[in-house]
Amino acid sequence: MTRSPFDPESIDPETAAFNADLESRLRALPATHEVPIEAVRKARDEGTSIFPFHPPLDEARDMAIPGAPGGPGRVRVIRPQGAARGVFLHIHGGGWSLGRPWHQDHRQKDLVEQTGCVSVSVQYRLAPENPWPACAQDCAAAARWLIDAAPETFGTDRLMIGGESAGAHLAASTLLAMKSQGRGGAFSGALLSYGVYDMRMTPSAANWGARKLILSTPTIAWFAGNLAIAPDNLTDPLVSPLFGDLADMPPALFQCGTSDPLMDDTAFMAARWQAAGNETRLTWYPGGVHAFDYFDTSLGVRARTERIAFVNDILGRPA
Repeated sequence: MTRSPFDPESIDPETAAFNADLESRLRALPATHEVPIEAVRKARDEGTSIFPFHPPLDEARDMAIPGAPGGPGRVRVIRPQGAARGVFLHIHGGGWSLGRPWHQDHRQKDLVEQTGCVSVSVQYRLAPENPWPACAQDCAAAARWLIDAAPETFGTDRLMIGGESAGAHLAASTLLAMKSQGRGGAFSGALLSYGVYDMRMTPSAANWGARKLILSTPTIAWFAGNLAIAPDNLTDPLVSPLFGDLADMPPALFQCGTSDPLMDDTAFMAARWQAAGNETRLTWYPGGVHAFDYFDTSLGVRARTERIAFVNDILGRPA
């Protein structure tokens, strides 16, 4: 009988040791929501945060795009050697409040090299300076631009979309926005890693408590609060994609660790995605904390490898 990924015995020794060390280090530090946001952003820019640091790549290019409501939009582009097989629209995580596209250069470069895709990362406006729906508007503007411009700009109309954490939330919201505008069929696949899909908080997020394994219930509440969404709007499908009409969505890969407060978000959204008749893949990673794949453990490598395989599978299908 196959052991459940949620069985503690399924956690390999490397992951268990990594989690214990991570929790010990985080215990000695203030939580994200207890530090001025400027200091958290500075730490990530300078490589002094808990996450591994990689400097920006010289080959990545920032490109201005039209149509962003907050002014000239911008995306960060990494191109493959030779003709592009597709374009991957990437939306970074960071609780809608942190992160910049260049923080993802090394991860996106790996995807470019192993899939032949162009990577296009959205530089969306961050909260709390820019409350909801600024970030969603910027991502939708990037998607509309890409749908129109990809054939001429990148030589292909094969498009995929995805992100991690808040980026997965914004990717799902963007797909719903494109569907409402009659452009939902433009994307042929979605990578949705440990996302937030119900802004009211699912049970696993609400009941997690103060235990710090990257995220905690207070930190999730702080991130969500930065968006300043009116309580009456929390079940709007663009705010909480779990409530959306998910028919005719592209094939999706959902990923989440079993030590992530957002487990229910992933479980619920994958179930609704599948129930709506869409191709759905769901992988649980035993013991994986939130953002576990940012770290060079065997579990992180496995998640990144699965994402590459999914992209190559989608691009290998007839257009």
